[in-house]
Amino acid sequence: MSKLKITYRKSAIGYSHDQKATIRSLGLRRLNSVVVHDDTPTIRGMIFKVRHLVSVEELPDRDAPADHPGDDMKR
Repeated sequence: MSKLKITYRKSAIGYSHDQKATIRSLGLRRLNSVVVHDDTPTIRGMIFKVRHLVSVEELPDRDAPADHPGDDMKR
């Protein structure tokens, strides 16, 4: 399962209480704080709700083999 790196970029001051609660539920406490979550529909929905306050980066799977050119070459 892939991971999502979520960074809290913009203050939630002036936004609705439920958006502030969503930021807290994601585990974000201060501006520029970063959390890593599994990529699930629940987390995606929370990110969608506060997409204007956060930035998201998809992290590569550690379990999946890396796609590097030349890896399949035999020596």
